[in-house]
Amino acid sequence: MTEKKFPKDALRVLKETSRTFYIPITFLQKELKHTVASAYLALRAIDEIEDHPTVENEIKFTILMQISELLKRPFNEKEYLQILEPVKNKIPEVTLRLGEWLQACPESTLSIVMDTTSKMAFGMAKWVKANWQIHTREDLDDYTYYVAGLVGVMLSELWEVSADIKTDRELAIGYGRGLQAINILRNQQEDLAERGISFLPDGWTRAELFEYAEENLAKADEYIKPINKRSIALFCRLPLALAHKTSKAMRDGRRKMTRAEVEHTVEEIQTK
Repeated sequence: MTEKKFPKDALRVLKETSRTFYIPITFLQKELKHTVASAYLALRAIDEIEDHPTVENEIKFTILMQISELLKRPFNEKEYLQILEPVKNKIPEVTLRLGEWLQACPESTLSIVMDTTSKMAFGMAKWVKANWQIHTREDLDDYTYYVAGLVGVMLSELWEVSADIKTDRELAIGYGRGLQAINILRNQQEDLAERGISFLPDGWTRAELFEYAEENLAKADEYIKPINKRSIALFCRLPLALAHKTSKAMRDGRRKMTRAEVEHTVEEIQTK
């Protein structure tokens, strides 16, 4: 079977759109690196629709639901571009090129990536329709499951298929939720000021959201313990270390880590 050609500029697009995961993806070995890079680009493609500042929620909902259905069968580029027609002049390159990212994914893992992207598109559509109105802990769990916990489950499936490494799926969801909760904390003021959205359940303060983040990051710490392949362990450790340190920085009154702190963390993880 001929090897799929990986787009030369895929890592460039990945670096531009997902800096948090660009570096850890480069730690992975070739086939897994191509799979995870394809997956992150595909997920970013739909995330750009969910987060778009000027596209109306009704249009976002329709497009995301159509993409979710499209990904349940072999990908059809022509149909995808028809779905994007109402927003084609507003969306970025990473979204327009979804077909390329999927085409570059190794055959052995393509179904996992497509299934995850389909489920995430459905969950995003659901929360777009609800205008991200989160009232309870259950609402927050549901939202963070669809936009991040699913990524943890996908990665667990990829580790098992590609490296015969078995990990706990519930802890994997916690890993994703923990990273997402840190993002919510970091962007809390902007989300409220620019989008009029608060991801805090009713009655919660920022302190409860920190507790939620720490509870899930503790699950992430447990998640990575059985991973004995160095390249995969490095991939998992770096975003987690950055999340822990970002949490500490915010508790100290800063919005995020400094560039120097990030670079030091990258070096620290690689030398462990």
